[in-house]
Amino acid sequence: MHKDGFPVVLGHEAAGIVESVGAEVTEFRPGDKVIPVFLSQCRECRFCKSPKTNQCVKAWSEMRMEVMCPVDSGFSCKGKKILKFGGLGTFTEYTVVRQINLAKIHPDAPLDKVCLIGCGICTGYGSAVNTAKVEEGSTCAVFGLGAVGLAAVMGCKAAGAKRIIAVDTNPEKFEKAKIIGATDFVNPTDHSKPIHEVLQEMTDGGVDFSIECVGSASVMQSALHSTIKAWGVSVIVGYTLVQNITVQPVDLISGRTWRGALFGGFKGKDGVMEMVKCYMEKKMMVDEFITHNMDLDNVMEAVELMKKSKCVRAVLKTSPQ
Repeated sequence: MHKDGFPVVLGHEAAGIVESVGAEVTEFRPGDKVIPVFLSQCRECRFCKSPKTNQCVKAWSEMRMEVMCPVDSGFSCKGKKILKFGGLGTFTEYTVVRQINLAKIHPDAPLDKVCLIGCGICTGYGSAVNTAKVEEGSTCAVFGLGAVGLAAVMGCKAAGAKRIIAVDTNPEKFEKAKIIGATDFVNPTDHSKPIHEVLQEMTDGGVDFSIECVGSASVMQSALHSTIKAWGVSVIVGYTLVQNITVQPVDLISGRTWRGALFGGFKGKDGVMEMVKCYMEKKMMVDEFITHNMDLDNVMEAVELMKKSKCVRAVLKTSPQ
């Protein structure tokens, strides 16, 4: 990350209860259960009014992309300004967010479960359903089995894919992927040939849809090449600011489509409310993604678990005093 991005309150996937509201806030009142959303939805700009995108003009108007934080955070410590990651800064007992970055959810929704819907689950699930538009009876490959990748597997299954190939270098993740809906499992380190060639051989020329959930340029290229030339669709979900991707024109001219997905194509507030409703109606998994429950004081332990691939999602609980 850029050196100017610190000090910062991290965290962008959360759920909580409204403590108080500003004078011009009309959508919320104290006591509401809510999920902060990094991708704003003002419902007034031309992007919000268009069905072609889930972007919002105001989403990035105050954001410095190199540090992924707004210029003004409202946070300070000992007279020094502290940034607020994604405009949310949720690794804290209290935070302040804009009305356009908040989604009101069902009053009975369990906050220690639906918090995952604030980013990871929407991002992966929507990338399969909204962006790739996975078709019934199709063959899919999902690269990377973190929470986002597992959610992509879940989205492929919900869309009716008949074969879902889970790709990861950590075989310990395969059992969880099987529970979520994967049918086949491939560890690239088990093969001497490029992984896209392995997948092409497994699927008679390539998968119909591939979803990259790693954030690696080389994996993005492998995901593209793993799709069938004539009509394959590959979606980039992983995020990186330090790598570039290259492709030969013939890779796309032949018929493939390469797309990118932000927040799974869901409009921020509407998408979160829709997904929480699906969870409350038992139409999608969420609990299965949670492998650890910890206190906020143990956040660095949670980070280490993540770095060592020992958890899918660790839920951190705060208790405001």
